[in-house]
Amino acid sequence: MFSFLKRTVLAASIVGASLGASAAQPPRAYPLKDFFRNPDRGFFRLADDGKTLGFMQPTSVDGSPARMNIYVQPLQGSKPVGDPRLLTRETARDISNFFWKGADVVLYQKDFGGDENFHVLAVNAKTGQITDLTPYEGVRAGIEDDLEDDPDHVLISHNQRDPEVFDVYRVNVHTGAAVLVAQNPGNIVGWQTDHAGKVRAAVASDGLNTTLLYRDDEAAEFRPLITTDYRTSVSPAFFTFDDRKFYALSNRGRDKLALVVIDPANPDAEEEIYTPEDVDLDAAAYSRKRRVLTLAAYQTDKPQYRFFDAQTEALFKALSARLAGYDFAIQGYDRDENKFIVAAYNDRTPGSRYIYDAAADTLTKLADINPAIPEADMSRVQPISYQTRDGLTVHGYLTLPAGRAPSGLPCIVNPHGGPWARDGWGYNPEVQFLANRGFCVLQMNFRGSTGYGRAFWEAGFGQWGLKMQDDITDGVQWLVQQGIADPKRIGIYGASYGGYATLAGVAFTPELYAAAVDYVGVSNLFTFMQSIPPYWKPMQAKMQDMVGDPERDRERLAATSPALHADRIVTPLFVAQGAKDPRVNKDESDQMVKALRARGVEVEYMVKDNEGHGFHNDENKFEFYEAMERFLKEHLKP
Repeated sequence: MFSFLKRTVLAASIVGASLGASAAQPPRAYPLKDFFRNPDRGFFRLADDGKTLGFMQPTSVDGSPARMNIYVQPLQGSKPVGDPRLLTRETARDISNFFWKGADVVLYQKDFGGDENFHVLAVNAKTGQITDLTPYEGVRAGIEDDLEDDPDHVLISHNQRDPEVFDVYRVNVHTGAAVLVAQNPGNIVGWQTDHAGKVRAAVASDGLNTTLLYRDDEAAEFRPLITTDYRTSVSPAFFTFDDRKFYALSNRGRDKLALVVIDPANPDAEEEIYTPEDVDLDAAAYSRKRRVLTLAAYQTDKPQYRFFDAQTEALFKALSARLAGYDFAIQGYDRDENKFIVAAYNDRTPGSRYIYDAAADTLTKLADINPAIPEADMSRVQPISYQTRDGLTVHGYLTLPAGRAPSGLPCIVNPHGGPWARDGWGYNPEVQFLANRGFCVLQMNFRGSTGYGRAFWEAGFGQWGLKMQDDITDGVQWLVQQGIADPKRIGIYGASYGGYATLAGVAFTPELYAAAVDYVGVSNLFTFMQSIPPYWKPMQAKMQDMVGDPERDRERLAATSPALHADRIVTPLFVAQGAKDPRVNKDESDQMVKALRARGVEVEYMVKDNEGHGFHNDENKFEFYEAMERFLKEHLKP
């Protein structure tokens, strides 16, 4: 056990808070539902004219379970007045998000049972009339551009013509009438509009190579500008304000994603605007009203900003002074860019939402997102890093349970999904719930995670179940080496790719974990890549290059598919799966459970017929977390 520790030293660092003595008294165990229920009121959005507030709150319609539905309420200055008015009456599933189109129309999306075939709907905020703008069964739709200067139309892409590709339509938000503006020839995987809402750029892919296409106007044919292999990213963000060049996130000729300007007349040259030193750039923003670049956003251990505009920097400074002790994000604003929806949060609370009126310099609280969970009783999330067995530095986050000494703790290792994503700093209800129950929680951005540059991302290619899994194992070893974890009471829990890592952990390092929870996880790399949604098909060659080719890499994929090695698993396992999951088919969980039960191994299995890639309805979330809590308490004894 832990034999490789004899050959290498796992160096580690903790940034910020110390691993020293904790507070003397652990907080009380707060009710599970308080961690995971929907907020009483949240998801605030401003109408373009700043005179109406939209938000969501749980609402029971005709005796149905309470679902997140949209309300509107007038504003007097920055203060809500009068009674909120219910706009939508969804009963099957929560509305996940919405936004305003002008001053009178609200747009939102919904799917059916978690199948991710989203419809786009418009509701008139004055009359309540709802129009399904994409009333096509089995079709996935999304908004490409809200066409802010056109009061009657939006651009919507969907795959109704061909399930594998998405065409772009200009759709009337009042009638649903649609006109095709860009037909996909079969290889376009992304579209880009200019500031007038014209489709001017596109990203084409043959799976392994990517070409950035451009046209001077919608009457012209697209022409290729830049071709790279998929490992090099040149992703258009938005056009310059004369609509003649465009800003892009690019790692062409560099390891990290940078903000650049590309001139279609000379596409091989990039004007570099900003490159973070140690991580990729995440995004850039601009002022539509003032037509200036405002900021670039990236994330080291915590979110960071680089400002290009004095007015934006002054806005952030003003909010920082008023919200001491909290990070914040601007979640929306009116067309005049005077009123802003501000989300204030930190690692121990989802925080509060406000309207900031820049002209009046007033900050008006709209709601506390979860007042049932006291910030003071939650646990701090500490950025950490450790060295892997082959010398790579892995960054992550350690959450130690408040009021307990950081020694000999039961711990949950929580690898993220994706895997081409990353964990970040902030409030996570799962992490805080587990910490409140006495567990320490370790999250790590193993190789293959995004945000740390191209070389770190590429280091994960072909490494599912191999070096990517070693990075997770090395994090466990570090926890034990530090004395934080009781080596006999370590569990692993993850969703999607994190579910795969959970199954790989108990199949390939069975002595390491005393309990495991697999949530919508991949179990068999062959069947997983055969069952992807049709709209992933254009990227199948890329996925096979990054993960493995079923023919060329058959031996490796067989060796790293946990379902094919169920005979090695001795760790108690709990599996949860949505029946309509389009990403990780239910068969991934079925075959693992079947193989274990055939050996007489007891495995708990929860399936929800009205869910997809993760559970979203409150009653299903509560049942899952209640079962997970029972399971972890039984096997890890916190």
